[in-house]
Amino acid sequence: MRVEVVVLIAYFIGMVGVGLYWNRRAKSSEDYMIGGRSMGPLVTALTLQTTAMSGFMFMGGPSEAYLIGYFAIFYAVGDAGGGLINVSVLGRRMRRLSQLLDAISPIEYLEKRYESVPVKVIACLIAVIGLACYVLAQFLATGKTLVSLFGFPLSWGLIIGCGVIILYTFVGGYFAVAWNDVIQGFIMIGSVLLLLGLCLVEVGGFTGLNTKLAEIDPTYLSIWGKGNVHQGAWGIIAGAVLVYLIGYMGLPHCVNKHMAMENPKTAKKTVVYATIWTQLFCFSPYIVGLCGVILLSDLQDPEMVIPTLADQMFPGIVSGILLTAIMSAIMSTVASLLLLIGTIISIDFYKRWLRPDASDKKVVFISKASILVVSILGIAVAILNPPGIFNLVVDTFSFMACAFLPSYVCAVWWKKANGTGSLISMIVGGATVQIWSLAGLDAVTGMHQFFAGIILSWVAMIIGSRFGKPTSRNMEDLMERAKGKKANVSPKVQLASSKHLSTENKAISQFVFRAPCEITSGEQ
Repeated sequence: MRVEVVVLIAYFIGMVGVGLYWNRRAKSSEDYMIGGRSMGPLVTALTLQTTAMSGFMFMGGPSEAYLIGYFAIFYAVGDAGGGLINVSVLGRRMRRLSQLLDAISPIEYLEKRYESVPVKVIACLIAVIGLACYVLAQFLATGKTLVSLFGFPLSWGLIIGCGVIILYTFVGGYFAVAWNDVIQGFIMIGSVLLLLGLCLVEVGGFTGLNTKLAEIDPTYLSIWGKGNVHQGAWGIIAGAVLVYLIGYMGLPHCVNKHMAMENPKTAKKTVVYATIWTQLFCFSPYIVGLCGVILLSDLQDPEMVIPTLADQMFPGIVSGILLTAIMSAIMSTVASLLLLIGTIISIDFYKRWLRPDASDKKVVFISKASILVVSILGIAVAILNPPGIFNLVVDTFSFMACAFLPSYVCAVWWKKANGTGSLISMIVGGATVQIWSLAGLDAVTGMHQFFAGIILSWVAMIIGSRFGKPTSRNMEDLMERAKGKKANVSPKVQLASSKHLSTENKAISQFVFRAPCEITSGEQ
């Protein structure tokens, strides 16, 4: 058996072992789904960033650089600042408000903040569709990685690799996902920097890289992409940067990391750790992809740049570690996606609509069953009709980010944002991305689908919030409390932060402000 195969098998066993270990800690649905809100800054930073990066950074990103040249670096520019923006804008306030509302699902959080059932329904549909497509992209990356290692059919690569991910997610829940992400984060960054260093030595450093790229095709060095395909399209460039710079604030599987933090102060150190990690990591895969243009001129599948280079340039054990890094990126994202899908189905569908009195044990069972069903469907689609990883990730990322970003940001920063604005924003943002992508409007308008979608989504939020039921006085007070400043409200507001409050308490604000001195006649 090849050494790299042994390394990967040992890694798989270790990940499952972590899942089994943390299975003992998951005593309730809150423990299983958001780690009992007990995650420290390092764990939060690495689980957030490794979840955000995914297999895209080892396959889709290098592939784009291999095909289109330096233009692909614009995606890395946004990625490098995405974690900083995400935690800084949402971190502390979302952590506080989610606990005040006793929300353990990012969709449940939107319903309670905007006091709207339609918001929850539309958000659930968008989230499940978007997350399922994202899972599909990661499953494809899993299969391709194992095919490059074992050489057997894609279907077996999918079944084996995805089976391991499903197992440790199923068993350990959020604790297993988060702590595996910490391990995977260090493997990812160490491996990609090692590969980048050797590739740059092989091509003669950045000077040699640029010189050789220019000899092949000078437009590889152009900001407009190979062949100047995006000549003058500043809207395409803006979208390429912004999609990852601000887009993470709209992804449910990223923003729910804020809800799992130990306390709001955790956000400060999380920003530092996340920023250091992204600066070291985000540009490297794209540069390796550029090196691949020179080192792998006859590569048949551009998405295999890093696996192929790892296999050719390193001895067995190091090659195995590099392939393990790719699996780390994939597994960290898939685990979080599957766990969140299970959370949405069990909390936002099952407990909210079908069995409001369901026990914690039953909710966790439904969550695990949902993980299995979605996984089986994802593997089947990946085997029968596999799409390209890069386009699938960018399209899905843009779809969810444009649908949710204004709603999550306004939830803690704009008191006038209401359910009507959130609902219209989600529909307009998501629909714009789909129309832009299906109709190929980026080429016609010179504007990236994300750029168009996020602009219209924000416009819809601002205009829509002028109509419908305004934000209640009690919700405004809770938002004030979420700032972390002393607010002129009853001490009973503290009870709203207790995890023992019923998640189905529609009259949460009445309960909090029950004291006669704080409720004027006729006020709810």
